[in-house]
Amino acid sequence: MAFFLSTFKNKVDKKGRVSVPAPFRSAVSGGHFPGVVVYRPLNLPCIEGADMAFLEQLSDRLYGDFGPFNPDQMSVATAILAGASQLQFDPEGRVMLPAELREFAGIDGSATFVGLGRKFQIWDTAAYEAHQKEQLALASETAPNLPPFGGGGQA
Repeated sequence: MAFFLSTFKNKVDKKGRVSVPAPFRSAVSGGHFPGVVVYRPLNLPCIEGADMAFLEQLSDRLYGDFGPFNPDQMSVATAILAGASQLQFDPEGRVMLPAELREFAGIDGSATFVGLGRKFQIWDTAAYEAHQKEQLALASETAPNLPPFGGGGQA
């Protein structure tokens, strides 16, 4: 499964094309789909993305935890999986972000790619700067309450 790290800012052209950061492209290389899958998250004004394996694992978990006919499973599957788009890389490593997702996230002109481990987010650059400040403040409050890393040792 792919792993995404770091933060990158890239320009979005008038057609909605944006260059996916080289480390992100490298993270998904070797998968059975030459690109990324993007979708609208349930709680943030950005675009989330991952490799196909992540979405397959999410689907398996939804069916395993809820069962195929559970209304909760159906609502989450509809919100994420039905609205997901497979974006294939062009020869320059770009993808075309769907207009409805760009509009939802307010992305126009500049996008910030944010690696979050197994998935990543794509934000409007100005919106991400505000979000990052909020997240850093929350992290400083919640980090001391996290369980010890590695079975009890100091991080």
